Amino acid sequence: MVFLLNNGMLEAVILILLIMYLLYRYMIRNFDYWKNRGVIFTPASSIFGNLGAFFLGRQSVGSFTKEVYDYAPDEPYVGFFGFDKPMLLIRDPELIKQIFIKDYDYFKDRYGSAGAHDPLGTANLFILKNPAWKLLRTKISPIYTSRRLKSMTKLLIEVGQGLTTHMESLDLKASGRVIELTEICSRYTTDMIATTAFGLNANSLNNPTAEFWEIGKQMFRDTFYRSIELNCIFFAPFLVSLMRFKIFPQSLTQFMRNIIWDTISEREKSGFKRHDLIDLLVELKNEEATEADKKIFEFQGDNIVAQAAIFFVGGLETSSSAISFSLYELAVQPEIQNRLRREITDAVNKNEEIITYELIMELPYLDMVVSETLRKYPLLPIIDRIAHKDYKVPGTDLVIAKGTPVYISLTGLHYDAKYHEDPNKFNPERFSDANKHSTKKAWYGFGDGPHVCIGQRLGLLQTKLGLIEMIRNYEFTPCNRTPIPMILTKKGLTTHAEGGLYLHVRKLST
Repeated sequence: MVFLLNNGMLEAVILILLIMYLLYRYMIRNFDYWKNRGVIFTPASSIFGNLGAFFLGRQSVGSFTKEVYDYAPDEPYVGFFGFDKPMLLIRDPELIKQIFIKDYDYFKDRYGSAGAHDPLGTANLFILKNPAWKLLRTKISPIYTSRRLKSMTKLLIEVGQGLTTHMESLDLKASGRVIELTEICSRYTTDMIATTAFGLNANSLNNPTAEFWEIGKQMFRDTFYRSIELNCIFFAPFLVSLMRFKIFPQSLTQFMRNIIWDTISEREKSGFKRHDLIDLLVELKNEEATEADKKIFEFQGDNIVAQAAIFFVGGLETSSSAISFSLYELAVQPEIQNRLRREITDAVNKNEEIITYELIMELPYLDMVVSETLRKYPLLPIIDRIAHKDYKVPGTDLVIAKGTPVYISLTGLHYDAKYHEDPNKFNPERFSDANKHSTKKAWYGFGDGPHVCIGQRLGLLQTKLGLIEMIRNYEFTPCNRTPIPMILTKKGLTTHAEGGLYLHVRKLST
């Protein structure tokens, strides 16, 4: 003991323990926040608050938020903690509509944030805060109108034919073979986004090392570090600048800068127009903006590149996941697959084998199948907002304080038996004309309100076209590598099948 004292080691140990204790007390100082306000909450168990399991890769974001959602099944909301930050998860569909639509002015920004070191992350439409978000949304909104999409249909169909060509190269005749669908669907949507947004031929389907696909893949790679990076952006933005986390990896940032400025320069020199995203960005870049608008948001430099980047990664994953998960469910339930195939083939035959925009968007059962897939497998299983000012919840004494993060759990809502009978069953009939009015009260496939997904129309169009090409030409059945029930990855922020999605695929006879 004397030796320890003489060397100052005991004092050092005591000091370290004291610092750790004070740090711990500081981190848990808010854990009575919801109790003091009469809100049911999930007890926080560590300095992570309630985030420990999914931050450490032991639980997916969808599973975590559903766990919070299920904690108080009779409550309109439930509290939880992100580290020491009090957060609120809204459960009641009517209150969700009230907060995110009717009282939008109180919750007009996302909680998720990027750091100043991430220029594409801070300036893109998905993360940008008001008033810059409102200005940008108004300017960008014309990009995917029905009229523009109709003019792009020929380009989309060419990519769809490229998907068919790729499938033909896999030798699926006779008895067929087992193939992994996730990568094929991802390559297909990469080619779709490249041609519709940038006017470029990415050739991802027929070039195994296509740069567009390789770069896009890095955005959603399932690594522990990438998982932590994206989770912090949505649940712990105070760590983003400290840890230098980025929404877009550096390789994707540099790739986008090069490809966008090369394409914009070429368009400006040639005067050629395709009525796509690049044309719109060129218009905004050269538009005479007012001084007031310039102070809010300037359409120059990385501010332009950021919009292209978010359109690229957003369109890439949403549609590819919707297609692959649809094919999985159709393989597991062949009667649904056969009914969908009949609808598709009858419509195509009636239209003399010509696929048009109207044909794609006017197949009711196909729309029901896609909607049900988005219910079971929402790509981003949360919607986040932050209280812009104090908000008194209608009909209660609760005041959501300014700066409080507010979430809805798509996984929780979409699997709530109160709104979706037998929620684990894939049942497109939920979205029939007779049922969809009640079903969609608790369905957020593309979000809702002013922040609803700007690429919704394009996402549906390329998803449906991909399924048309697949289902009318091929039969999908489970194999010994098909997970039944589905196993979802615990890493990352988005919904993915663990280890890929394998199905037996056979070419249909003519």
